[in-house]
Amino acid sequence: MTTVTAYAAPAAKAPLERTTIERREVGEFDVLIDIKYAGICHSDIHQAREGWGEAIFPMVPGHEIAGVVAETGTGVTRFAVGDRVGVGCMVDSCRECDNCEAGLEQYCTQGAVMTYNGVGKDGQPTYGGYSQKIVVDENYVVGIPGDIGLDEAAPLLCAGITTYSPLKHWNAGPGKKVAVLGMGGLGHMAVKLAHALGAEVTVLSQSLRKKDDGLKLGADHYYATSDPRTFEELAGTFDLIVSTVSAPLDFGAYLALLKTDGALVNVGAPEEPISLNLFSVIVGRKSLAGSSIGGIQETQEMLDFCAAHGLGAEIELIRADQINEAYERVLASDVRYRFVIDTSTI
Repeated sequence: MTTVTAYAAPAAKAPLERTTIERREVGEFDVLIDIKYAGICHSDIHQAREGWGEAIFPMVPGHEIAGVVAETGTGVTRFAVGDRVGVGCMVDSCRECDNCEAGLEQYCTQGAVMTYNGVGKDGQPTYGGYSQKIVVDENYVVGIPGDIGLDEAAPLLCAGITTYSPLKHWNAGPGKKVAVLGMGGLGHMAVKLAHALGAEVTVLSQSLRKKDDGLKLGADHYYATSDPRTFEELAGTFDLIVSTVSAPLDFGAYLALLKTDGALVNVGAPEEPISLNLFSVIVGRKSLAGSSIGGIQETQEMLDFCAAHGLGAEIELIRADQINEAYERVLASDVRYRFVIDTSTI
């Protein structure tokens, strides 16, 4: 075991504090990564505060990890010391079910092993990226192209793939009208990616406060959802709406913005249950759907796509001792658009 410094939540809703954790020794197929940057995802806050249910403490959050390979096991063939690599939301899966064999490890029927707040096959809790180093099986590590800075690449490992996967699955591209609901950490990447895929992109945000940013990032149109006229003007407009919002919504109102056969896909996960009048989906043969992250192959595809199109996250780099402040600022929507921890400050 190797002792490394990390930032952890000692209990639910407790401030994160500097501590040490144990990482396993590098096994035959493992990669030891010196973590350079770790993004702060809203999911980290949900889990550290038990918003999504009972969690494992102490918790070291962080599933947007960018770093450099420091050591490889004797059986590793995909990576070498010095390679730029990333780790996203999962670090293992059963590798045998239909989903795993299809490259959909994120939907492993046995349950993928999450990067943190999970339990590995060794029965030990997993600890995430708010730390100096991590040991991961090479099959759950991706390469970060040299065209993307590691700091801007870190949020792609969650925010990037979480929005890329539904955009690809629901065929966002030329001739398609795509709306992005919410202009935060996920939403700003959804705008960039949908634009790069060739879709006509509209941002639906509570206010017009971030309109200039949205248009600069690739949106063709920008509307305030606080204005009732928005819902009148845009009725029956979109092929696809990607909702990145993690608060309860009037889903009926947003479903009314879809064309026949359109889909409203949720990647934001509210802590509260929703209610829905089913006529909202019956009329117009519409779909209310959800999407998680992508599989490893699709995550690599997303990174290569971002490199080819010059895309990275819009970030605010912080020190590790600013994590608790950053959490409060995320909840106040006071970040443009992703906090990234410089892990050398841990």
